[in-house]
This record gives sequence, C-alpha cells and structure tokens, in this order.
Amino acid sequence: MIALDTNVLVRFLVADDKAQSARAARLIGRAVARDETLFVSDIVLCETVWVLFSAYGLSRSAVVDLLGQLLKASHLGFRDVDSLLRALDGFGAGKGDFADYVIQEQARVAGCSGVATFDRALLKEKGFVAP
Repeated sequence: MIALDTNVLVRFLVADDKAQSARAARLIGRAVARDETLFVSDIVLCETVWVLFSAYGLSRSAVVDLLGQLLKASHLGFRDVDSLLRALDGFGAGKGDFADYVIQEQARVAGCSGVATFDRALLKEKGFVAP
C-alpha cells in the first residue's frame, strides 16, 4: 500500500498543474486497475481542506461534498472512516475548521468528554469546552 501526500491528492482533485495532475491520476488509476488501496491520513485530509479553502476558494459545502466522495471511494483507505465521516458532519454543520472536528472525533474515541479550546465559535458547539 502507498500513502498519498497532500500535494498528490490536491493535484488529482483540482488538476491545476498538467504534468503533476497527470502523474497523480496515473498513480490512482494504477491502484484502481490493480485493485489496490491508497492510504490517506487524517493529516492529509486536514491539509487538503485547508488548501482547497485557502488556495482555491472552494466553499464549505463544496469541500463537504468532495470529502464525502473521497471517504466513500473504494480504493482509498483511512485510519477510521467512521470518525472522519462524523468529523465531516460536524464540519458541515459547524463553524470550525475540519481539523477541529477531526480532533474532536479522535478525542471522543480516546474516551475524552470534550476538547478544551479558546475558540469562541467552537465553544458554542457540543463537545468543546473552555479551559
């Protein structure tokens, strides 16, 4: 199994660099043809969301749709897809960054009762607490 770095995943998704996007597409195409799984870490997903917002100006709803498709892709593997889907739901409905909801889900799985934060917007949401 090969893991994807953020830059490879982003090039595949946005196809903004002809040469790199083609290489990313070939890598993913080979994995599909060989029925292999490509691993995508939680960090790569968080970075990808940040890049899609900051560099490409995608809307929250567009990012939610795109990530939803990625999380359901049969040739992509994730550490805990169910936690990531819950994080995606939180992100879609909330005000925080996707990373905030990934942190929240990892904390929940670890048995934590909440995530301490100074982020005022997050403090209005369930699962986030003031320090």
